[in-house]
Amino acid sequence: MARLSPLDVLGSAERLRPVLRKAALGALAAVTVVPTAVAAGLTAVDMVKRSGRKARPAERPGTFSATVGDSELTIFTSGEDLYDDMIREIDAAERSVKLETFIWKGDRTGQRFLEACNRAAERGVDVWVIYDGFANLVVPHSFYQQFHEDVRVFRMPAFTRPYWRGVVRHTGFNHSKILVIDGRVGYIGGFNIGDDYAHLWRDTHVKEVGPAVWGLDHSIATVWNAAHGEDDQMEWFAPGSWDQRVTVASNLPVQLVYPIRGTYLNAIERATSRIRISTPYFIPDQQVLTALKAAAQRGADVQVMVPMDSNHIVADWASRGFTAEMLEAGITILLYKAGMIHAKTATIDGQWSTVGTANIDRLSLGYNYETNLEVVDKDFAARMEEIFESDRQHCEVVDPHRWRERHKGAQVVEALIAPLRPLL
Repeated sequence: MARLSPLDVLGSAERLRPVLRKAALGALAAVTVVPTAVAAGLTAVDMVKRSGRKARPAERPGTFSATVGDSELTIFTSGEDLYDDMIREIDAAERSVKLETFIWKGDRTGQRFLEACNRAAERGVDVWVIYDGFANLVVPHSFYQQFHEDVRVFRMPAFTRPYWRGVVRHTGFNHSKILVIDGRVGYIGGFNIGDDYAHLWRDTHVKEVGPAVWGLDHSIATVWNAAHGEDDQMEWFAPGSWDQRVTVASNLPVQLVYPIRGTYLNAIERATSRIRISTPYFIPDQQVLTALKAAAQRGADVQVMVPMDSNHIVADWASRGFTAEMLEAGITILLYKAGMIHAKTATIDGQWSTVGTANIDRLSLGYNYETNLEVVDKDFAARMEEIFESDRQHCEVVDPHRWRERHKGAQVVEALIAPLRPLL
């Protein structure tokens, strides 16, 4: 057999280059262009459908209380009741108000909070406000210009971040929703600030009076201080106690810290009897999904509640791609059909619970600024399970047989959307 010369090899490589380039471009289209086009199409269709859909008031399981060690906890499921309570506390503030949110609408509810912050500043209270720039691009900038001159405002930039100082440290949306008053009262949960969240969405927030307020305050301070100079820092104060029954876990990209995923994994892997999860967007990584399946397969009753139709149709389709293997593992999937459920909660074995801002998706667990309250207490878990059961009355249980028989077109869409999961 004749031996190929180096020139022959180079010639063959040159002839193959267009073929390889075409194959590479085809592969790139398969994992980016096609899924993106499908996502855009789904979004357009969903917008048309929603335009003729009448919104209805959210279901509200009630307001619940529990005492855990040195902490007094109140669980809110009504946005109206929560907002009224938050504004009362802002109006009672004597030293400081620290408010951090993802979305702050320029509507009636948004105006109420803005005016409450202004009233506090006018009477000499130190007021800090943090909100996410990207999430509020559609809100007129003139709305935020109404803040009193003494209110310190940080709009976390959407695009003009100092990426040169470290790409990972300066990415991530500010998805936390925290309010801390005088270092004595703290709020954390899924509620953004806006009329729709007060009336039309089903969400959960917790008010804490006790030592865990320090963790909420520290989370806000870390975000603020990283973006401001030495002459404009939030002061550190000592925690009230080391009581570990109520703790705060905060994902802080600026510190390369992402503990919330670890708290979920640790709790799921300890489960022996039951797991109850409510999340608006369920797009888990492989480790979280495997842990849930393993819990179900060893006999734990695992139930995951998601919206039947969320406000992000692409996330819904991405989530459905996990349904078959979850059902096969024995996990119960509940579709909340009374509206948009935005609560990010979990309770396990009647012992461990969490309420916060993090969804079970890649953005929340490994990218965004997020904050969750973690509670180890039977009474608090009982209240959380009571809320879950109330919400369950408004759910449809996914039937494994009907899911296997679903339209083939739906299966194709799920497959085409799958490459977008790491971005959702």
